[in-house]
Amino acid sequence: MFGLDITIVAIFALAALSTAGLAYGLLFSRIEAQKKTESRVRRVQASETDQARAKVARDRMQELSKRRRSVQESLKDLEKKQREQTKRVATTLKAKLAQAGLSATPTKFYVLSAVFGLFAFVLTLLAGAGLLISLGVAFIAAVGFPRWFVGFLIKRRLKKFLQEFPNSLDVMVRSIKSGLPLTDALRLIASEGQEPVRTEFRKVVESQQVGLSVPEACARMFTSIPLPEVNFFAIVIAIQSQAGGNLSEALGNLSRVLRERRKMREKVGALSMEAKASAVIIGALPFIVTLLVYLTSPEYIMVLFTDPRGHIILGISGVWMSIGIFVMRNMINFDI
Repeated sequence: MFGLDITIVAIFALAALSTAGLAYGLLFSRIEAQKKTESRVRRVQASETDQARAKVARDRMQELSKRRRSVQESLKDLEKKQREQTKRVATTLKAKLAQAGLSATPTKFYVLSAVFGLFAFVLTLLAGAGLLISLGVAFIAAVGFPRWFVGFLIKRRLKKFLQEFPNSLDVMVRSIKSGLPLTDALRLIASEGQEPVRTEFRKVVESQQVGLSVPEACARMFTSIPLPEVNFFAIVIAIQSQAGGNLSEALGNLSRVLRERRKMREKVGALSMEAKASAVIIGALPFIVTLLVYLTSPEYIMVLFTDPRGHIILGISGVWMSIGIFVMRNMINFDI
């Protein structure tokens, strides 16, 4: 009985196994086709997803490319305008007076120069000098000295502006981060900044009140402050107004760049101070020697001033001294 049960179980097991094998053999092609179909569907979905991602990335790259081209074109236009403005500013006396912080008009400047030249002419004649020497002194006093004085005031004012400008940019950055718009940040500098930054930003605010946009008003600052740093500031404002972006971050980076430029300029000045001192000593040495010889042996040195050959020697020496001073000046001056 036990052996019969085992035989029946084995028969049923073999029958089930045979049925399963037959069913698998009949359904194998359908199962494989279904697997291939599901795999193909997954690949198609993944391809569609990849295509969508690629399309999004392609659109993003195209947008960035368009924005980059727009910024480049804006920079080219701004550089062209700045070059034209620089040429125009460099040849205008009115602009130089504004750069020096003087309120005088060109007519008043010419009148004061003529009066100063006349005063120098009369004073030289009363001192006993000849007519030609008096005319030379009057020409220098009327033409050379006033322009040199204006140039001195311009350099001093630009230097003071460079020292205060990064601090004003930092105030603008904090104001913008706190939620103030750019126009209010400009008004804050115009009212509470240090001179001469306060005066220049006040002109920017006044230009906005008469209808100019913020980029145009900032670009006009270059007329009275012809510095690359002001040009950088105008370009940053113009690009932000056209292409957008984080203005506080851009101004913060500009402030950091300006501070680094000033540090580099001061470092170069300190390193070149020895060469400048040597140039001053070498340039002053002939005059010091002439003065000492005149004090000890006046009849010996006066031959240069009384004899025509001495005049020729003095003229040639003056030309060579001028060439030497010019060469030394170019050797110790660096543009940063």
